[in-house]
Amino acid sequence: MKIPRKLFLFDIDGTLLDTGGAGLVSLRDGFHAAFPEHRERPFPPLELGGATDGGVAMHLFEHFGLPDTTEHRESFFGHYTVKLAGHLASFAEQGRGRLLPGVENLLATFEEHGHHRLAVLTGNLREGASIKLRHFRIDRHFSTGAFGDDHHDRNELGPIARRRARETFGEDFAPADIAVIGDTLRDIACARAFGAKAVVVATGATSREQLAAAAPDLLLDDFSDAAAVMDGIEAVFSDR
Repeated sequence: MKIPRKLFLFDIDGTLLDTGGAGLVSLRDGFHAAFPEHRERPFPPLELGGATDGGVAMHLFEHFGLPDTTEHRESFFGHYTVKLAGHLASFAEQGRGRLLPGVENLLATFEEHGHHRLAVLTGNLREGASIKLRHFRIDRHFSTGAFGDDHHDRNELGPIARRRARETFGEDFAPADIAVIGDTLRDIACARAFGAKAVVVATGATSREQLAAAAPDLLLDDFSDAAAVMDGIEAVFSDR
């Protein structure tokens, strides 16, 4: 019997890489560049773990009393992505920002095996995701996905990623053959929202204890041991 191919949907920040703070600084600087009249007002704290850039825009527009219009979004996101590319480069010169443990080897191992498909499911804008993946030289592994400008609610991104994977790879993936791989409670909720497996790694801001309490299908410390990670994920699907 042919075993269905699996689709792995990777979060980016805290799961694959750590920008060293460049993302948060770029959101702030991009907003100020788009709306300089608000530069002197206090910038609100942002909880970015598992958030979407679309949701961040909604929060900032509400905080600063700005209409949530297409024009405002385009201005904010355009300035943000320019700042992001610049800050990633300058932070790298300071030794800030990195791929998380084992990521490069894990992605290469998936590519070597070639049986399963990889995509992203991220709160980043499509362009922001592209900038980050290119900067850390892992963009070649991901040809499709769902992004923070597709919907502000992360729980709506799973079906979008699934549809795009079908269009890109010419294969239909049942939710039970999909794993959302992330580092936050929101990644677990996103997987549950459309019936996918929830795989989380304790390399982000959410503690291992908090992740464990949410009962994911698989909890990993990191991706250092590619063979063990792959075995663990395969076991998740064999328990169907």
